[in-house]
Amino acid sequence: MTNGDNVLFEPFTLGDLELPNRIIMAPLTRARASQPGDVPSDMNARYYAQRASAGLIISEATQVSQQGQGYAYTPGIYTPEQITGWRKVTDAVHAAGGRMHAQLWHVGRISHPELQPGGELPVGPSAIKPEGSQVFISADSGMVDIPTPRALEADELPGIVEQYRQGAENAREAGFDGIEIHAANGYLLDQFIKSGSNHRTDDYGGSVENRLRFPMMVVEAVKQVWPAARIGIRVSPTGSFNSMFDADPHSTFRALARKVQEAGLAYIEVVEDSFQGNHENGRPESVIDAIREEFTGAYIGNGAYSRNEAIERINAGRCDLASFGRPIIANPDLVERFRQDAPLNEWDASTFYGGDERGYTDYPTLAESQ
Repeated sequence: MTNGDNVLFEPFTLGDLELPNRIIMAPLTRARASQPGDVPSDMNARYYAQRASAGLIISEATQVSQQGQGYAYTPGIYTPEQITGWRKVTDAVHAAGGRMHAQLWHVGRISHPELQPGGELPVGPSAIKPEGSQVFISADSGMVDIPTPRALEADELPGIVEQYRQGAENAREAGFDGIEIHAANGYLLDQFIKSGSNHRTDDYGGSVENRLRFPMMVVEAVKQVWPAARIGIRVSPTGSFNSMFDADPHSTFRALARKVQEAGLAYIEVVEDSFQGNHENGRPESVIDAIREEFTGAYIGNGAYSRNEAIERINAGRCDLASFGRPIIANPDLVERFRQDAPLNEWDASTFYGGDERGYTDYPTLAESQ
């Protein structure tokens, strides 16, 4: 290998965390939390520990409250039992030599009364129905339509900010190495950021400055718990998943990157394409440029990266690290397979969400295959 070919496997300092390589396990919803109580289990600990050779594992999206839940069987981080369950996971990952951040999640309008406290309506910045979006509310529900959400009152927002702050505190108690704020893929913080889902006329809507106000309140709150060097944020500037749209993603995400820079966060993970609905258009290079110009921390590129594209884009300065989803689901030893440029296991999409060990902890390593 030339040095350039080796770049994926070089150590990298992310904030103040030393990573052995630049291959990140992306946050991946798998809907396998144990019941009752959406609690991480021994099976989840095995799954993550198998993938501990990644430079950093970012946990599946983890709701900060019951109100923040949008799908059945997704884990939370707001009860003592959930914290204990996550401690099993982080202990297993650390024992296997890995590092792990918790991704903090509130789904906002992408939910259903069946999952909400007291059967209430899901909440969002505005009472706008996410057309075409669906969730699953039980093992046998199939995908169900989402109702029009209730618009949050301004005086409710500090309470949700506190859910994130407490989630950050619980993540520390559960033994995580840091946290990622989920502000992507059409969930609550993304709903505030983007003009298509935020039609508010108060201090939290309208101008870019106003639309970023609530997400940045969350950033400042979690900084009370974790040093900025242990915090990242995930965004999807041009993502259309969950009925999302922004009139000017270039300006919106340039402004966001500037604020994240001022806050001193370790990294921005950017969902550049893939299932977000714009793969055929290629990666949004001008938006990537805008973020890179404003933010000097680490840039993690995400979105159907291949091994070779990740190497090329890191060498070209388009990203610093790359996060992988489906390949790391199917290849627990993805780092070693990439190092050898070895064939990859194919993933089984039918086992992505819900179920048991099948399609979860039973993918063979290269050594086992041989």
